[in-house]
Amino acid sequence: MKFSELWLREWVSPQLETQAMADQITMAGLEVDAVEAVAAEFSGVVVAEVLSKEKHPDADKLNVCTVNDGTGEPVQVVCGAPNVDVGQKVPFAQVGGVLPGDFEIKKAKLRGVESRGMICSASELGLEEETSPGILVLSSVAPVGIDFREFMHLNDMTIEVDLTPNRGDCLSIKGLSREVGVLNRLPVNGPMIEPVAAEVEDSFTVSIEAPEQCPRYIGRVIKGVSVKAETPLWMVERLRRSGVRSIDPVVDITNYVMLELGQPLHAFDRDNLQEGIVVRMAKPGEKLTLLDGSDVALRPETLVIADRSGPLAMAGVMGGENSGVNVNTQTIFLESAFFTPLAIAGQARSYGLHTDASHRFERGVDPQLTPVAVERATQLLIEICGGQAGPLVEVQSAEHMPAERSILLRSARLEKALSKTLDSDDVTDILQRLGLDVSVQDAGWAVTAPSWRFDLAIEEDLIEEVARIHGYNNLPVRRPAARLALRSADEATLTQARLRRQMVARGFQEAITYSFVAPELQAALLPDAVTPVLANPISADLSVMRASLFPGLIRAMEHNLNRQQTRVRLFETGLVFNGELDALSQVPMLGALVCGSREAEGWSGAKDRVDFYDLKGDLESVIALGGEGDSWRFEPAEHPALHPGQSAQLLHNGEPAGWIGTLHPQVRATLGLKMDAVLFEVRLDMLSQGSVPAFEPLSRFPEVRRDLAFILKEATPVQSLLDCAREQAGDYLQDIKLFDVYAGKGVAEGHKSIALGLTWQHPSRTLNDEEINQLVDSIVTQVRVKLDAELRG
Repeated sequence: MKFSELWLREWVSPQLETQAMADQITMAGLEVDAVEAVAAEFSGVVVAEVLSKEKHPDADKLNVCTVNDGTGEPVQVVCGAPNVDVGQKVPFAQVGGVLPGDFEIKKAKLRGVESRGMICSASELGLEEETSPGILVLSSVAPVGIDFREFMHLNDMTIEVDLTPNRGDCLSIKGLSREVGVLNRLPVNGPMIEPVAAEVEDSFTVSIEAPEQCPRYIGRVIKGVSVKAETPLWMVERLRRSGVRSIDPVVDITNYVMLELGQPLHAFDRDNLQEGIVVRMAKPGEKLTLLDGSDVALRPETLVIADRSGPLAMAGVMGGENSGVNVNTQTIFLESAFFTPLAIAGQARSYGLHTDASHRFERGVDPQLTPVAVERATQLLIEICGGQAGPLVEVQSAEHMPAERSILLRSARLEKALSKTLDSDDVTDILQRLGLDVSVQDAGWAVTAPSWRFDLAIEEDLIEEVARIHGYNNLPVRRPAARLALRSADEATLTQARLRRQMVARGFQEAITYSFVAPELQAALLPDAVTPVLANPISADLSVMRASLFPGLIRAMEHNLNRQQTRVRLFETGLVFNGELDALSQVPMLGALVCGSREAEGWSGAKDRVDFYDLKGDLESVIALGGEGDSWRFEPAEHPALHPGQSAQLLHNGEPAGWIGTLHPQVRATLGLKMDAVLFEVRLDMLSQGSVPAFEPLSRFPEVRRDLAFILKEATPVQSLLDCAREQAGDYLQDIKLFDVYAGKGVAEGHKSIALGLTWQHPSRTLNDEEINQLVDSIVTQVRVKLDAELRG
């Protein structure tokens, strides 16, 4: 909302400088974005009268004029403007004057004729951005010789306020003046608006078929209007300083009243209307050509103003081209209506539109302002364009009009919220100055909100009003005091921050995806998953709660691949959901995904693709942080989203803890992914469980190592071999390593050779060969019995 400071000061003028007033408005919650001069700097420009006009002897497009600039002697000036004429009052730049851009006016000769000055256009004075077609013609009553800046009140400032959506009542000079008056305890003096008596009997019937969306509609016929009349310069200037371009007097007046009072108006060409006005919802298939020339197909949820021929305007947004005022219009039908905010909210944006009217209606317009705005606009129309007014036609649905809102403000609640005790009379005064009907009670104040304050509905709203009018700077500053005991940190628990750091150290980047996913994607990955469906999703492809981190990570991978990022390493922590809403489980998980090359591109890097064991190594590095690697196992298992031969279930102390594997080829084809991906997810609560390291003295005695190679069936998991070896290796086994896997010549088909390195060490003595041989024999026997494996010769 932009407004002229001088226009505001006609309503209320506090004894404050411009910046001080802007600061005061900002501190009251109406943030001032900018304070700018309404015109560029210039000097030496006065109001002059054109006394004579003759054609230039040597130039067809130039005129030689004499002007009276108030100095006592006529001044000769050469002017090329096509609209200059005798008797006009014009802005005249005298010799020595300086126009915007440091353009100094000097004596000159144009085609041999002396010119002492310059008759100026609006653009030459910085009053228009585009080049003006002719000189600026002033009012005939403008006093000759007066400084042009003084005459036009150009020592003015434009103040731009960034209003929050709840303060639609301040989208007018009247609303802003009301706020400034409250802040400075000053009365607000607006223009006198008297009802205009009907001079003709002409009227137009109105009916409302959508009273819930439009509870009140007022119209008036005005005959004999001259659209060719000229909008007064004072009105053009006020519109310009508010960021509105002058169009024609009828449109200018409706825009002026909207800026002045806050009520959007619309004028129809009465001769283009058929039978009566009907306020209704759009019908299927209806179309409308708007004033900006665009054609829109109306949807059934759109409120329209119509007649017998069809829609005339999109209610509260924009009028139609065919029924709008034009240069031949002589009779207008002036509309002023109250549209409920919910009926207009979002409608303009849904059609790609945004207008001053929709901006106000969707925030809320005072329903009691409707007749006042019609009377004000009628006054101005008759004064500027002439014409005769008909009677007001009003249709209202009282049951659908906004009801009075009664609110109780408790003094105890106010004191607690503000941390300050305010005098009861001061609070009453603040509420009354805000226009509220106040009744003092024992517990506080019973308040009825005025019709223009849609945002006042609950006690907290009133507390905010009292605080901002009293002044936020006048409230005490109190820092909260609390006795905060240090929480004990469990050293055995791994924090999410530490797990994240480990993943980042392994070359991963953290992803944050939505907790809701597309139902088709989840069904492709987890066909048996049952999760809640959102009642009001952001979009159709984000409508179910995720049962796994896999869908979000896969979509993130796809997003990167589509942008030529061929090496992706992502991880995420978050909740996954399973079950119906009344029996919903929420489990925190850590998930990761890798695809592309194993190493980043470089002159020494290999180009091998990442595989199952790469990601398994990353996961094992995270597990190792807890110091309880032996409590975790990887068991071959099948998962609907993972490759049957390259997937495993994670077990923690025998309980299911997660999954790891390569994305199923069929799933990859269904999703249209360009390359393989390997992913895992594991429960965070289990992953966070660790143990506190304990010191054990180092043995001074030598280690003993034995290497054993076994031939076993190819389907036998290596983990089973390791488990057998550990069971029989005794208490002094320090380490067991898998150092070779072989299948081929010398090994029977369907079998493999697994080589283990076992290391023993006693804390207090040297182990002898006999002891070690007994342990080795025991391991070989156990492996033969349990796994049908033989020691390789």
